Amino acid sequence: MKRVSLFAFDFMLLGATLILIVVGTLFIYSSGMSFTGMQLSNEYMKQLIWAGSGLLLMIGAILIDYHRLRSISMYLYGLTVLLLLVTSFVGREVHGARSWIGVGEFGIQPSEFAKVTTIIFLAGYFTGIGKGVRELPRFLLGLTIVLLPIGLILLQPDMGTALVYIPIFAFMAFIAGARLRHILFLITAGVLAIVFAVLPLYEKWILGREASLLSMITNFQAAKFFLAALLLIVLLSAWGFWGFKRRYFYWILYLSSLLLVINIGALLVLRALREYQIMRLIVFLNPRVDPQGAGWNLIQSVTAVGSGGFAGKGTFQGTQSHYQFLPQQSTDFIFSILAEEWGFLGGLLVFSLFLVILLRGIRILYIARDDYAMCVGAGIVGMIFFHVVVSIGMAMGIMPITGIPLFFLSYGGSSLWTGLISIGLLLNIYLRRYGR
Repeated sequence: MKRVSLFAFDFMLLGATLILIVVGTLFIYSSGMSFTGMQLSNEYMKQLIWAGSGLLLMIGAILIDYHRLRSISMYLYGLTVLLLLVTSFVGREVHGARSWIGVGEFGIQPSEFAKVTTIIFLAGYFTGIGKGVRELPRFLLGLTIVLLPIGLILLQPDMGTALVYIPIFAFMAFIAGARLRHILFLITAGVLAIVFAVLPLYEKWILGREASLLSMITNFQAAKFFLAALLLIVLLSAWGFWGFKRRYFYWILYLSSLLLVINIGALLVLRALREYQIMRLIVFLNPRVDPQGAGWNLIQSVTAVGSGGFAGKGTFQGTQSHYQFLPQQSTDFIFSILAEEWGFLGGLLVFSLFLVILLRGIRILYIARDDYAMCVGAGIVGMIFFHVVVSIGMAMGIMPITGIPLFFLSYGGSSLWTGLISIGLLLNIYLRRYGR
């Protein structure tokens, strides 16, 4: 077997990551500056410390053979699930979510690290069952691996982080060879569950009328009869399909099951989320419903992005950030500051750097030496892709505000460490593509 050589290192992937960290630190520094030029925050210093320690974690993720990670993946997954459980009850509440655990000012967000441990554990499961992933029971068993952390994260509640696990599972299941209709069922059910949960509130807050038929979603007393009818249809169609082997019974079963899961999901979404999180979904449809409250962040973010123009106002010359119009501007809305100061060209630079990371990640999937490495890489690519699309889309007003950080740019140690460990795993797979 060929030995691992640093000459085979993916310097494009590493270079794009490092540039994003430098750019992110620069704008975290800018976000802490007042309109008089005074520095009001030391967040940029903390980010530098986290970047330095995160690079050490990345080196560790590169050096350890990923096959060894597979052997301990169950223990790592179990540890993060335990931390999520503890955090839900005794964690520190920040911005309405009890998602931090630690002592004093030092704290970590277990839900970030759980993304990586879930990926390496789920990859081991998919690889172990091989073509069995095409069987619905085994597919659903794999789904429970991500549903467990999702459920614990929703208890915090942190809907944005919980949503990240869905594309992770979808990308990995696709690469593992799952049936496309099973994956589409999952994605459709997840998206429509949120839509069904929001529609009654849309009628109430934006159209100014009481929900009619859709009230069965928010009113459990009405919903239980509808759910009972759907369950009866599911059972009868299942009996018809397995008893008579008729194809049309299968599609009745598929569609009725989809409706049942969507409605149950919508009820769970409404009961898991707090009022301010539901209002985030409402103001995405119309920020003017509550312009001084829930809609404020979205309005100011879109204003900042639009005011940047083609080349921006100049580094450290932003007004939305320096006048503190944007809450959480160093975390959730870091892209808004960048777009205001560097304009379209700055946004294009960030897009290009993330495109390099995603394309190199896909390339690594293509040349990975085994199925386990492919599944791990797919989960990481799916995770980064979702973070980029939602976080940047959120800043531009084309995605709901979910509080998802932008990897390598947003302020925060847990997010940065998770991103760097993930890049380290991709580099690990690339280095060992010819042998251990």
